[in-house]
Amino acid sequence: MTDKKLWAGRFNQPTDAFVEAFTASVEFDQRLADYDIQGSIAHATMLAKQGMLSEKERDAIIGGLERIRQRIANGDFPWSVALEDVHMNIEAVLTEDIGDAGKKLHTGRSRNDQVATDVRLWLRDEIAAIQAEIRRFQLALVELAEREADTILPGFTHLQTAQPVTFGHHMLAWFEMLQRDHGRFEDCARRMNQCPLGAAALAGTTYPIDREYSAELLGFDAPCANSLDAVSDRDFAIEFSAAASILMMHLSRMSEELIIWSSAQFGFITLSDSFCTGSSIMPQKKNPDVPELVRGKSGRVFGHLMGLLTLMKSQPLAYNKDNQEDKEPLFDTVDNLKGCLKVFADMVPEITCNAEAMRQAALKGFATATDLADYLVRKGIPFRDAHEVVGKAVALCVQRNCDLADLSLEELRAFSPAIGNDVFDYLTLEGSVAARNHTGGTAPEQVRKAIARARGLLA
Repeated sequence: MTDKKLWAGRFNQPTDAFVEAFTASVEFDQRLADYDIQGSIAHATMLAKQGMLSEKERDAIIGGLERIRQRIANGDFPWSVALEDVHMNIEAVLTEDIGDAGKKLHTGRSRNDQVATDVRLWLRDEIAAIQAEIRRFQLALVELAEREADTILPGFTHLQTAQPVTFGHHMLAWFEMLQRDHGRFEDCARRMNQCPLGAAALAGTTYPIDREYSAELLGFDAPCANSLDAVSDRDFAIEFSAAASILMMHLSRMSEELIIWSSAQFGFITLSDSFCTGSSIMPQKKNPDVPELVRGKSGRVFGHLMGLLTLMKSQPLAYNKDNQEDKEPLFDTVDNLKGCLKVFADMVPEITCNAEAMRQAALKGFATATDLADYLVRKGIPFRDAHEVVGKAVALCVQRNCDLADLSLEELRAFSPAIGNDVFDYLTLEGSVAARNHTGGTAPEQVRKAIARARGLLA
């Protein structure tokens, strides 16, 4: 295969060897090869339909591209840095294989609309794969929530004990985060699904192409409406990275909770040995390396979003070489996002809950104080007065180092004569969670209804 540049006619001197390597992208954009071939097959099909290729030339091009696809799959394709990128490497080998017909493939298009098409085709498939992993993770959460629908967990605000909740309810909060993430990727894929092919370098082409037909062949909803925007738009990459960053933020928050809950100081859960590592010096250690690494990778993905925004912020229309720098952060974001989702979907089903440790923790910090205030309100006491009454009762408990449920009825009635024998039904952890029996509440009955709804969404 010759390494002669396909654009070399204008130049009298060869490219400097360092510049050649510095400007080449083939080492990382060759992962777009299959999508480049898809786009080229659609383009050749359209050119033949419009009479710019004969059927024989079209068939030769498609046959040659399919052979190249197989060579790449077999690992025996001769990638060349001198040919700069995935597109020119494929075209050079195609022309060497089938002759002049290969030179006609680029009629009516440019590398500018070609790469914009390739990246959209690639990212469309990657979004579908990411959404599938989100669904797998959500299913794992639903099954864990069902298993632990009645398990009492201290709910926190400010990382201080606030009110008791159920572990199942907490898992379904994570489910809702992921449901929004799934929707963001759905929106991104829908907006992205327009075809740049035919925009050529920036202004369209003088050839009688059929852009609607090309878009249809590639499964796009329509051609991009403006040729300048088609080749220079990277909003879809930024939007994807923003959705990825939000998802990674969610995974990082989940990681933080798993790390805290699995610590000796909390002991709420046990992570499977398969997702932990030991220490080289401390034999007792079992480190939650997987959630720690996911938490760390969130910063990496956030950085790629900032990098893409900075890449685009000063670019005049239309295409600029800067845009070559969009691929590595985008590829890395996809790879890390898929990896983090996979490991969470695999790890969550193997979590073991320590229900007794959670229950004992929920008994600390006066988790049912709000329930006592609500009880007094139902007895006709204004909420602000009830709040003060309970605050005084808590102060006594702090002095005695006991819980509200440990006070006698006489001691409680000293703070308010409205308190009756039924008060202890509301001061238990089970009574507290059961009382929040409304849509979105933590009552086990509502958790099971929410699980049924979640299963419906997944179906």
